Amino acid sequence: MAIKPMEQGEPHQDTDKQLSARIPVAAPVLDGREAEYVAECMETEWISSNGRFIGAFEKAFAEFCGVKHAIAVNNGTTALHLALVALGIEAGDEVIVPTLTYIASANCVRYCNGVPVFVDSDPQSMNMDPAKVAEAVTDKTRAIIPVHLYGHPVDMDPIRDIAKQHKLFIVEDAAEAVGALYKGKRVGGLGDCATFSFFGNKIITTGEGGMVTTDDDDLAARLRLFRGQGMDPERRYWFNVVGYNYRMTNIAAAIGLAQMERVEEHLARRAVVAASYKKKLAHLSQYVELPVTANWATHSYWMYVITLKESVKKSRDEVMAALDRENIETRPVFYPMHQMPPYKEDRGYEVADHLAARGINLPTHGRLTERDIDRIVAALERAFTD
Repeated sequence: MAIKPMEQGEPHQDTDKQLSARIPVAAPVLDGREAEYVAECMETEWISSNGRFIGAFEKAFAEFCGVKHAIAVNNGTTALHLALVALGIEAGDEVIVPTLTYIASANCVRYCNGVPVFVDSDPQSMNMDPAKVAEAVTDKTRAIIPVHLYGHPVDMDPIRDIAKQHKLFIVEDAAEAVGALYKGKRVGGLGDCATFSFFGNKIITTGEGGMVTTDDDDLAARLRLFRGQGMDPERRYWFNVVGYNYRMTNIAAAIGLAQMERVEEHLARRAVVAASYKKKLAHLSQYVELPVTANWATHSYWMYVITLKESVKKSRDEVMAALDRENIETRPVFYPMHQMPPYKEDRGYEVADHLAARGINLPTHGRLTERDIDRIVAALERAFTD
């Protein structure tokens, strides 16, 4: 499959304007039936949290992940919070989280008045190090949140062994990893439940939205209960628990269903982008470490992440600024949680600190062209050698 041009169906012209246009770090690909399905919502007036697209999107996503249940919510953060609530995480419970992650992974533990316990990363995958997870378990530990960071799955077998030994819940944070495979199985069905994000920069999008997946019938029922304000499904306007309004709209689900109809194409486009980067960055190996995919994994490449070697004397931010001057947007690898004011710790985490200080997210989305990637690679080389 060739990488599609920036404008669907239009040839890429060699104009000065196009060659200098800003390359965004992320961009949605909305070239399916999204507009048609949204128009149906408008015409039928099913625009809120009821309508045919919600169930259809949930069904399609569950089938894709190979699980029995998918519960649609209004964003990825609420998906994580809902999962912890439904599992009964409460005040004083410890939940093991990688320090190198987006802050929602830690915040949702705090929302439950729990205690996020941070662990360092594996230097190859950037994900939580299972050996560090084993060391972090205490008699207060209730759950583990493995984060499939940037689209590479966590090594789940040792995580599951630890959870089984200590009777812990596993909540996969798969916000960035739709379609990734662990030993041939989709992420989303590797723990007690999993959570996903469909923000506009994700592999598939609903604008804002999220999903919780599980094979546990009772857990799925609790997730649906707490998602809808806690209303008893058998007695309208009767509430036995304190719930949340975390429902997805029919319009968002309509976009999501259209995205799911072409999810394999979305994933294939990213794989092409990643393969192109790997080939075109090979001559800069003295400057950058490229992402490594474990032999048991299929990477879904939410972001293509490079790590600057010590031979690059400029800082990560200086390299990013050089690309920005050439109208190329990049992003830093997430700052570790232990560096953040709400979670500040005096100690460091060697691997996470290094990756955060030297890691850069290059533009990664299905609208990139080969010419775009050539331009990004050339700008990187200039940043390293000028």
